Order: sequence, then C-alpha cells, then structure tokens
Amino acid sequence: MGKLSYGSNPQPIDIDDRLLQYLQVVLSTKLRRSESFTITWTDADAAHSRTTLWIQPAISLRFQYSSTGSERLSGGYLRQLADQAAMSSGLLLNAATWRQQEDSHRVHLAAAA
Repeated sequence: MGKLSYGSNPQPIDIDDRLLQYLQVVLSTKLRRSESFTITWTDADAAHSRTTLWIQPAISLRFQYSSTGSERLSGGYLRQLADQAAMSSGLLLNAATWRQQEDSHRVHLAAAA
C-alpha cells in the first residue's frame, strides 16, 4: 500500500501502489501544464466514504510506494483517468472498482491483438 502526501496535511492517504502509479502520471502531467482540477475517491475502509481534493501546482505532493519496482500501466485506463481529470467533475476513483475498470482496458487490448 502506497501513500500520497498532500500539502501540509501530516496524515498521508493510503492508496494501492498500482493505482498510485496511475495517479502520479496523471497528476504530474496536469500539474506540469499548470492545470488545476479535483480528484474524488471513495473508500469503504476509511472512516469517511468520500474525499475530494483540489489539486493545483502550488500544493506539494509526495508519492511513496511500498514496492521498489514499478509495473507496466494500461494505456487505455491511463487515458480514461486523464480524460476524467479534464472534465469539470474532475477525476473520480472508487477504491473498490478501479481494478475492474483497469482490467476491462487490458481485456480490450488483448482482444485487439
């Protein structure tokens, strides 16, 4: 389980390492372009069910991974996340279903090959 540290909040957000890799790519790309946006996620294990953060270049981010290596990411799922981040509703993640969404992109890729 990785950790996303946001701004001066001393409590990092626990996020699956693989999902954190996707977020690092999407967030880094948007912030490099000086684009602000929201990210909202639901987490059934947390004391609260939904959290939204305003992501902007002036607020620091730190990505910490529990694993030492990185995994190959699905380009289709990465595009889906990037497209969501560009919408007015912002990036929406569900901790319970994100793997299913990523897997569906991998199945489509394998079927096309």
